[in-house]
Amino acid sequence: MTDFSDLLDGYHRFRTSEYRRHRDRWADLSEGQSPRVMVIACSDSRVDPAIIFDTTPGEIFVVRNIANLVPPFELGGGRHGVSAALEFAVTQLQVPEIVVMGHGACGGVHAALSRTFEGAPPGAGGFIAHWVDMLDEARDRVIAEYGEGPEAIRALEMETVRVSLRNLRTFPCIPEREAAGTLKLHGAYFAIAEGVLHVMDDNGDFGEMTA
Repeated sequence: MTDFSDLLDGYHRFRTSEYRRHRDRWADLSEGQSPRVMVIACSDSRVDPAIIFDTTPGEIFVVRNIANLVPPFELGGGRHGVSAALEFAVTQLQVPEIVVMGHGACGGVHAALSRTFEGAPPGAGGFIAHWVDMLDEARDRVIAEYGEGPEAIRALEMETVRVSLRNLRTFPCIPEREAAGTLKLHGAYFAIAEGVLHVMDDNGDFGEMTA
């Protein structure tokens, strides 16, 4: 199992290998960033977008949270971490593309489907419950069609992408840039067991990417 001391060992390897080999790249990045894509992904340790998309530092602007969810645009109450990151990427970095990537074996989706933490206080699952309740409407539709087995889990994992894309479009800065042709939204789903990426088409259906 990796612990903090292992991370420090990794840092030393990085300093003597990758950092040294790409010193000019890091010097350029110290002056600023200009990523072309924002990726909204799950915090799950198995689905690091930088690894899945084989990117280098400075290429993608990443936001990760439970079940790769984007809350709808709203004012007041609480702190808006995802909203702030989205606003920064779109209005300040002016990224031309945003990708929402769901994944297989998602614990957040399992929590939404099973309602494991429903009624729990904050600190004992309540924060999780309140976050994944963004999927309640989708959950009900999925259960009505698939029941609560493996098919339902996969369907809801893919539905997280559609929910987040719909919520993205409630932010005024998104549709206006889509209409102007300066921003494009994409959906993707990574199946951990197979190591296969599925990309969403304009109809909201996912198709498997070939190697």
